[in-house]
Amino acid sequence: METSELLEIIARDEDSKHQFKANVTNETSLAQEMIAFSNTLGGILIIGASDDGTISGLTRKDMGRLNKLVSNAASQQVKPPVNPISENFKLDGGMVMVIHVAKGFSKPYMDKNGVIWVKSGADKRKATAREEIQRMYQSAGLLHGDEIPVPAMTISELDNKVFSSFYEKEYEEALEEQELSLKQIIDNLNLSTDGVLNIAGALLFGKNTALRLPAFIVKCVTYPGVDIDSDDYIDSQDLSGSLKDVFDNTLGFVLRNVRRKQNEQGINSLGELEIPKIVFEELVVNALIHRDYFISAPIRIFIFSDRIEIISPGHLPNNLTVENIKNGNSNIRNPILASFAAKLLPYRGLGSGIRRALKAYEFIEFVEDRDGNSFKVIVKFGV
Repeated sequence: METSELLEIIARDEDSKHQFKANVTNETSLAQEMIAFSNTLGGILIIGASDDGTISGLTRKDMGRLNKLVSNAASQQVKPPVNPISENFKLDGGMVMVIHVAKGFSKPYMDKNGVIWVKSGADKRKATAREEIQRMYQSAGLLHGDEIPVPAMTISELDNKVFSSFYEKEYEEALEEQELSLKQIIDNLNLSTDGVLNIAGALLFGKNTALRLPAFIVKCVTYPGVDIDSDDYIDSQDLSGSLKDVFDNTLGFVLRNVRRKQNEQGINSLGELEIPKIVFEELVVNALIHRDYFISAPIRIFIFSDRIEIISPGHLPNNLTVENIKNGNSNIRNPILASFAAKLLPYRGLGSGIRRALKAYEFIEFVEDRDGNSFKVIVKFGV
């Protein structure tokens, strides 16, 4: 960092990535600031600058003491430890220490008492909401939404006919011929724990998913115009059941409501889809597999006269961006579902679905809403 850049940051005041301290003597307080930065977007702690932008000024002796304080706080007071980088600057009003704290990859970070701190604007706060903490574990790859147990669903609610058919086709052996119990087989496939189905197991092979997981459905509505109208719509359906049934029924809803072109076909012909079927196959399967199952909300599909919107709960995971996914980058949010989807649905993984959709039809827009924690795909008609 250049001195001019430091002075410009101080002149702009504090924000989520920049925190000022006239001086620091408390190791615990310093650790909490590092934890908040690590759990959020990373940031810079400037010691020797007051909240009003004046340089309080530190001595050379202060710098030695602070370096030791920073080292102890980062290694002893932060769990897991972090590795901040410090820089010393000599300004007109005295010396200033700049501590760079990177965005963490082993979230959640916590203090020695197990408290998780995050940034909230220019301040910090304790993280207490379950979903917020779960997402930290998720971003670190320590927990995935599809492996969360569904307490009321045991293997007694497994659709044995569907699972037996899948097992025999996949492993070329009859389920009844196995030496292991059904409970052990389901556990071994990561679809349950001690006979209790997880979200993946319930969605893939459960019998009562609509009852047990009522939020994980797809809500489809077709409107005559270009806006949502609660009183005027053409078609509406809530789709639930096994993942394959939801995929098939969602695709069916879209295809029967999507615009068609007559082209050179006869007047009694149904006409050709204005947008290729593969586009909807790829986008619907991606919505089902990659949505955030920590969020209890449905996937929503709105069909308007000029566009189709597919809105999934959860923004893009970790550091993925819209440009990343358009270029084929991927980050599997639900690894169990993804592994089974390749065997049950037209899903290939490897980040190729978005690219195939764009290759078949270029007028697709992707909108990430991190504040609203959702991801929207807009497919435009007649562009």
